Amino acid sequence: MFEITLLCPQDRVETLSDALDALDALSVSVEDADAQTDAERALFGEPGMPPPQDGWQRSRIQALFAEEAQAREAAALLQAQDFFNGCRILGVAAVPDQDWVRLTQAQFAPVEITPSFWIVPTWHEPPAQAERLIRLDPGLAFGTGTHPTTRMCLRWIARQGENASAADPLGRTLDYGCGSGILAIGAAKHGAVDIDAVDIDDAAVQSTVLNAEANHVQLNAGLPERAQGRYQTVLANILATPLKVLAPLLCAYVAPGGSLVLAGILERQEDELKAAYAPYAALQVADREDGWILMTAQR
Repeated sequence: MFEITLLCPQDRVETLSDALDALDALSVSVEDADAQTDAERALFGEPGMPPPQDGWQRSRIQALFAEEAQAREAAALLQAQDFFNGCRILGVAAVPDQDWVRLTQAQFAPVEITPSFWIVPTWHEPPAQAERLIRLDPGLAFGTGTHPTTRMCLRWIARQGENASAADPLGRTLDYGCGSGILAIGAAKHGAVDIDAVDIDDAAVQSTVLNAEANHVQLNAGLPERAQGRYQTVLANILATPLKVLAPLLCAYVAPGGSLVLAGILERQEDELKAAYAPYAALQVADREDGWILMTAQR
């Protein structure tokens, strides 16, 4: 494979990307040309907040082509266009052959939730100390255990499931906004039964079904209307804004004496979540990690 590298201002990124796609580029990636310098600027805002700007001041675009001739022809055609004014070709170079599957897999190592509870990709051997584990590979749906919100939810599940004084600590469980199904699977691994996992995204529902089968656990996955009745445990790892909108619905699912567990909340959003849920439940912070918090309440 051969790679074209270009430098362009913010207002040309979309045009150049579309042109490279039309020229049969195998892939097109964009990054901050000033990354790792004093001129670097954040592009993405915090969850639920608009980005501080639409793009980087200067972007580096890299496009892959199958053959050198294709790459050089694409470079020549781009330089002849009026919209290329102010842009620059930095080079055309061969990309060394590599085991891309192995390189991708190397980015995902086993994730420790507790010393005895781990998330392990299928290409890894489980750690010797893992008494419980979830087999999960990166996919289309959110939830691989690498994000603090997921880890905090799973830690809470593990603490409840390891409570020897409770015969059925989790009880009937609802994972609302299930993504990959990781929380529902974690609950099943810690003794929950009659588990409903729901999401508005069909891809997430399918991902949950496949991941549950791979982990040999039983659960019911579907769209939100599948959730019915009351649950001893209601889990929702979404984001603060939809959690506020869903406050009356989620609280109505919680059985008397049951637990509501909410994540996807930044530390600065604690008070607004408490206010939104105040008519239904008294939320408290149960865990913190990397600027995120886990909030829980009992019905």
